[in-house]
Amino acid sequence: MFGRVCVWAVPVSDENPICSAKGCRVDAVWVLAWNNPKLHTPERRKTWLACDEHREHLSQFLGVRGFLKDVVALKDWESGDHEG
Repeated sequence: MFGRVCVWAVPVSDENPICSAKGCRVDAVWVLAWNNPKLHTPERRKTWLACDEHREHLSQFLGVRGFLKDVVALKDWESGDHEG
């Protein structure tokens, strides 16, 4: 259904966060907030970063597993505008 998705744990600088998709070096513009309910408490959020090109693919990968909780523009995530 969906191809394999590999996400590298690459150190990200605060100045230039990059997409989490394997091999991508494009600036991230999206935050994909997720958690694995078998491992994490409901309020815990892990994050992947995505460029425009990889946003949908990474979202589908997390979504089909029931892990995806929110997709927020990086600028809104950094400013806290995503919080209720």
